[in-house]
Amino acid sequence: MSSILDSVNKRTQLVGQNRLELLLFRLSGRQRFGINVFKVKEVLQCPPLTTLPKLNRFVKGVAHIRGATISVIDLSAATGGRPLISTENCFIIISEYNRSIQGFLVSSVERIINMNWEAIMPPPQGSGRSSYLTAVTEIEGELVEILDVEKILDEISPVKTSISKELNEALTIDREQHYHIMVIDDSAVARKQIIRSLESLNLQIDTAKDGREALEKLKSIAAEMDDVSVEIPLIISDIEMPEMDGYTLTAEIRNDPKLKNIKVVLHTSLSGVFNQAMVQKVGANDFIAKFNPDELAAAVNKHLSL
Repeated sequence: MSSILDSVNKRTQLVGQNRLELLLFRLSGRQRFGINVFKVKEVLQCPPLTTLPKLNRFVKGVAHIRGATISVIDLSAATGGRPLISTENCFIIISEYNRSIQGFLVSSVERIINMNWEAIMPPPQGSGRSSYLTAVTEIEGELVEILDVEKILDEISPVKTSISKELNEALTIDREQHYHIMVIDDSAVARKQIIRSLESLNLQIDTAKDGREALEKLKSIAAEMDDVSVEIPLIISDIEMPEMDGYTLTAEIRNDPKLKNIKVVLHTSLSGVFNQAMVQKVGANDFIAKFNPDELAAAVNKHLSL
């Protein structure tokens, strides 16, 4: 176990190569789950938890870790499974999503697996917990489920999606143009959040659930015109997606003469200096950490008003 915990913060060389590393864990049953190591800050044995009044029913309690108070979410209960009754032998995965830090209570943590995003597939239709999945993959003959953490967090503590009155009045975009943009994210909740935050800009918004689907749509348009940016001047793309990540999508766009003029804003829960370097390497125009509607709307305004 110590080798897993020690290696969590040492995984940076795979970003931008359409690869990822999954931290495998289990909840209340035999099913294995995965979370991208880049979203994990730390893994530790569950410390004593403090219960507080009026906590969400999926929040097991709060933990005091390294001088901070962190909410600990029972990930099994939050996804419709059996609650984890005893925390004595459980673990907490400390992660950062959408500019907030939280702990996910899991029954066990196994190991880290190196994967190619092409091996990560959208969840099958009609699967029992499909509403909480963004992707699945197969490891050693077993199905591994990748949870839609943004959906889970939004159900527990919904994010603000409307832009401020001050920013809305300051935007310079020509709203009569009804600009056509594309939003790409494997989380249906994240796509809806983005669309709601941009409603006042009067945009025509197309969507795709991963980089491969987006690239196919763009190439289909490219078959009929020489410069797709005339039709779709801007895309907003998540980075972590099944089949093709946002970095690879951006590189593909920049390498295609008919697509290269499209402006790309990478919009992701990943953060840090390393990601800023990757933005420049693949040729993206902007990088925004999820989720701040004012920052997102301001970026769209900037790139469509140039």
